[in-house]
Amino acid sequence: MSTTDLIREALGNVIDPELHKPLPELGMVESVDFSSGAAKIGILLTIVGCPMKDRLKADITKALSDIKEVTSIEVIFGVMSEEQRNNVKKIIRGGREKFIPFAQPDSLTRVLGIASGKGGVGKSSVTVNLAVAAAKRGLKVGILDADVYGHSIPRLMGILDKRPTAIDQTFIPVENYGVKVVSMEMFKPERSDPVAYRGPLLHRVLEQLLSDAYWGDLDLLLLDLPPGTGDIAISLGQLIPGSEIIVVTTPQIAAAEVAERAGRIAHQIKQPVIGVIENMSDTTCAKCGEKISIFGSGGGEETAKRLSELVGADVPLLAKVPFNAELREGGDQGKPIVLADQKVMDIFDGILDRIIIRPKSLVGVRLNVNT
Repeated sequence: MSTTDLIREALGNVIDPELHKPLPELGMVESVDFSSGAAKIGILLTIVGCPMKDRLKADITKALSDIKEVTSIEVIFGVMSEEQRNNVKKIIRGGREKFIPFAQPDSLTRVLGIASGKGGVGKSSVTVNLAVAAAKRGLKVGILDADVYGHSIPRLMGILDKRPTAIDQTFIPVENYGVKVVSMEMFKPERSDPVAYRGPLLHRVLEQLLSDAYWGDLDLLLLDLPPGTGDIAISLGQLIPGSEIIVVTTPQIAAAEVAERAGRIAHQIKQPVIGVIENMSDTTCAKCGEKISIFGSGGGEETAKRLSELVGADVPLLAKVPFNAELREGGDQGKPIVLADQKVMDIFDGILDRIIIRPKSLVGVRLNVNT
């Protein structure tokens, strides 16, 4: 085998850090020249100013370092033509036109909508920490910040001001802590700009965020839904019929009454409600060790009880997440608390243990039966 062939073989082991496929498969290797120990590699980037340019150069250099005949490496970057970019899009979509991968019958991705009846219950914090805990297990995880008006996932995930790489109408989710993230905030000219969309447009936005993003192969996709029972909650059930719902509430009985409505709308559109998470539960005083119920007690149990009666099957209380000032501080800093507090990690690991395995019951599951 010639040295040029050895170089091409080594380049086959270099994976694009965003598309997660080998460079030759994506058509990114334009040329390979070798002469007198010097290797000159032509690489085509999908876009001008690709943020992964330096990472690619380092990975290519590392891949060729084991070839003893190569004494120097020069990587020359170019940019793909429109035709070449279209070919890349076909490759990553498996040759199909734009579609929602998670709505396909052959999809193996578990899609969970994290819902609440009202705002301020910590739904986004629960979403982020659950996603990061799952990624720490080795699962391939994504978050779609579907709270179009009150998006907060980018801050909580430490990716403020990050923009997804766009290949024409296809874009690559931003990744941090092993979790791929898409949020409406990433597409606004300024973070402070409000989003003023009405019903039909909200459905279209959710559809585009699901179909235009190249998510790759995910084990778990979490959707941080807006509070209440509006357009986005209904659209999720229509766009991804196999999606499931987890309801987040606080210990207050009044909050539980409102949280029940989020589960009720899910049940009406045939989405399984697989559990309830009580957030901001009892905490322990750091000085005296006494239990403190800042937001009351019993809300999680009450929500689970009401939803179980509604759907005619057990809707378990998956966990109680104690009120924790460090959780708030971690959110402000973009550092999910599960990365720093093992006790909290254990709580979210416990939730994952209960939801990773699908229940055998078909109650609330949409059946494709023609009559």
